[in-house]
Amino acid sequence: MKKQLLFTLAMATVGFTACKKHRNNTDTFTYPDMAEASDPAILYTTTQGVKVYNGGFGSAMAADPNEADVFYLMTDRGPNVAGTANNSIIIGRPDFCPEIGKYRLKDGKLVLEQVIEFKNAAGSKLNGLPNPAGMGASGETAYDLNGQVIAPSADGIDSEGMVRMADGTFWVSDEYGPHIVHFDATGKTIERINPFGSGTGGRKIPAVFATRRANRGMEGLTITPDGKTLVGIMQSPMYNPSKSAVSNSMVLRILTFDIASGATKQYVYLMENTSITGVSEIVAVNATTFLTIERDGQYGGAPTNPSIFKRIYKIDISQATDISDASNGTNGKLYGGKTVEELNNLSGLTTAGITPVSKTLVLDLIKDLPSVYPHDKAEGLALLPGNILTISNDDDFGVVDNGSNTFAAKILPATNKVDHNTIYFVKLKL
Repeated sequence: MKKQLLFTLAMATVGFTACKKHRNNTDTFTYPDMAEASDPAILYTTTQGVKVYNGGFGSAMAADPNEADVFYLMTDRGPNVAGTANNSIIIGRPDFCPEIGKYRLKDGKLVLEQVIEFKNAAGSKLNGLPNPAGMGASGETAYDLNGQVIAPSADGIDSEGMVRMADGTFWVSDEYGPHIVHFDATGKTIERINPFGSGTGGRKIPAVFATRRANRGMEGLTITPDGKTLVGIMQSPMYNPSKSAVSNSMVLRILTFDIASGATKQYVYLMENTSITGVSEIVAVNATTFLTIERDGQYGGAPTNPSIFKRIYKIDISQATDISDASNGTNGKLYGGKTVEELNNLSGLTTAGITPVSKTLVLDLIKDLPSVYPHDKAEGLALLPGNILTISNDDDFGVVDNGSNTFAAKILPATNKVDHNTIYFVKLKL
């Protein structure tokens, strides 16, 4: 009876018919339930015959405020898989430049119209390679497909969170430094902010964020509706003070960053359990309320993995405790000699006098969509007028790790097809 009641409540908050929305009170647009990227180009084919697609657009998403059918989707660092050596990655294209794709919705398909490549302040292209020591190094060692070590790069960025500003510029967060980077409309760096001050402009975010877990940095980024405050969220508990010390932690950090002054605040977000990957995205509803994606790494519709977790939560930071550290110590503010991550769960936080952000389930992608959600990585969110929520997936350029330092095609179990970028459209009642 309890399960049925929960399902009924969930369905009461979500509508699934094709949705209409209005912009500037004049334009009306009808969205489909979903739209897939149309015929992505092939970046290259491996020596084993595996096609690597010019996809990867789905790590983050932003809607165009003036054109109802236009969406900006962003790649991460490029085609890569985990290596067999400790803390190693295999980079398929060392020269790959992370980028934003401008897509237009046409006849139920997403058509790529423009690519905006990320560049440094001098105008040279960025890449997806790990950073050098002191500049955002995550401890990862990169190898090419021939097993040769690739040198770190100060221009490396593993872009994961994105905000499109009213002036056409972009703010992007990443998983290395973590960095928060301001790009102009052409993709050229305006400012690069991290815990080390090694970017342009010299501004920093708190030192504690340098303890982020490799490949689990600032996965989500949004901005308050007034356009003044960036809000970022870490994907997983940071290794603060160490990996072993936080093995049972469900504590994530949210960072707010006042663009004008550089002032920051920090709040605690609690994951549902320790088995999931963490939070993939955050998007603002208003100044204190946000939506997040919390997920695992399993495929929806996979017959052998019934306990799949991909949920959208509404959170509120208005009553949460600011855990900022006035001294900006390496491990942040301590409570009874412990880092916030070491407090592990709600019981530990309560004992320390910390109130986490409030959290309410609004959508279960596995249970509440009208058809099977087949992807493993729900990673992008945008909220359109009329509370139409859009959700994008990271297709990993159509490849996955086959366990032997090489690429294999990323086949979705539910469809038996290669994964491609897709946007889902859902009407919410918030």
